[in-house]
Amino acid sequence: MLKFHQIVLRKFLTLFVLLFAIVGGIVYYWTYEFYIQSTKNALVEDTKLLSLQINNTTDFDKLVKLVRKNLNLRMTVVRDDGTILAESDKDKKTMDNHRYRDEIVQARENGIGFKIRHSNTVNKDLLYVARKIVLDDKIIYLRLAKEAEGIQAEILYLGLKILAVIILFFIAVFMASYKLNTEIQYETNKIVDFLKSLVKQKKSTYISSEYSQEFAYITKLLTKIAQIIVKKEKKKSKYTEKLQLANSQKDDIISAISHEFKNPIAVVNGYSQTLLDDENINPNIRKKFLEKIHKNGTKLSALIDTLRLSIKLDSKQQKITKTEVNLFDLVSDCVDTIKPNYHNRETIIEGDKDLRIAVDEGLFDIVLCNLIENAYKYSEDEVHIRITPDSLEIIDSGVGIKPKDIDKITEKFYRANTNKWNNSLGLGLFLANNIIKLHNFTLEIESEINKGSVFRVKF
Repeated sequence: MLKFHQIVLRKFLTLFVLLFAIVGGIVYYWTYEFYIQSTKNALVEDTKLLSLQINNTTDFDKLVKLVRKNLNLRMTVVRDDGTILAESDKDKKTMDNHRYRDEIVQARENGIGFKIRHSNTVNKDLLYVARKIVLDDKIIYLRLAKEAEGIQAEILYLGLKILAVIILFFIAVFMASYKLNTEIQYETNKIVDFLKSLVKQKKSTYISSEYSQEFAYITKLLTKIAQIIVKKEKKKSKYTEKLQLANSQKDDIISAISHEFKNPIAVVNGYSQTLLDDENINPNIRKKFLEKIHKNGTKLSALIDTLRLSIKLDSKQQKITKTEVNLFDLVSDCVDTIKPNYHNRETIIEGDKDLRIAVDEGLFDIVLCNLIENAYKYSEDEVHIRITPDSLEIIDSGVGIKPKDIDKITEKFYRANTNKWNNSLGLGLFLANNIIKLHNFTLEIESEINKGSVFRVKF
């Protein structure tokens, strides 16, 4: 990869060559046209002056010799029928008829004729100008010619002068560009060195430039970035500690999931192995073992369904189908399902027994059962369930929740050794809260340590 000054130099040289070619071509053709037109005009004026001096007594042979000598121009006098009356550069008797020469034809029609062509007479390229004049009712043509090589020599001389001026101009521009490039290179090297120091984690956090507004702005931004990097490095150790804590919590989650699956699998394997080993086992014991296997298989299925539902809720893929249900009946069904596992808990359901709300019955049943079972687990006395037109409250008098944990207990897999407000997988309140949000409801949690908690679902 090229350096900055090398790129600038290459582009400058390319631009120089391109501009030189374009400007040179334009100047050449412009100068060429200018000189041709100037020479043509001069010859036209010369023919006009000569025509004023010609009369019936003019000696044309002498006249053409004088013009050649004094003006260094070829002169030819031609009759209207093309016969040569006089010629300055060759014997007129040996010359061809000129009636149909281009410049003569033009002069016959327009009074003045013009042509650049090669002359076989003198074997040179000439610029011809012919003028039509009338002497005593006779038409003759005065023709003057100048060598094209002389014109080109003058054009070349002028072109060399212009070229010299252009070269001097580009040299000046190149020197100015080179100086500018050197200054920019110095500023960019300073920035590169500063960035290298940042990569190597050196202490330098300040850089400035007064070369231009752009460089001043860039160095100001780099200084801010360097200071931000230093601040982030100071926070790096704290972040590392948080990362280690997160990894530890992840290990706890994996351990919890493994444990929850391991127990029912162990029960299923144990009882099924016993049934396989003893074909003559007592029918009552066989039935009891099969019930245990079925119960733990159902538990495994429920755990898998819970995990699948958590994934759908987390990825916003779970859809709901709302129907109107009686909230009191839905709560009563959950209580009847859970209460047999908590014989010493009293449940008091209060409020509107006829209130109907639009919910996804299956999903909302999960919400109610999770919240009610939590209340049963951690309540020392009765559990109160209160139904109002705009909310459902589940009130327990249990151990309570620490203020710092209230905002975290609805997070996925949130479970710490000091926190018992989730089920074993840490998904119960996560599922409940997300299903509540899916219904455009809100979950409010109030709690005091050793006094109890209130879980309020606002419709």
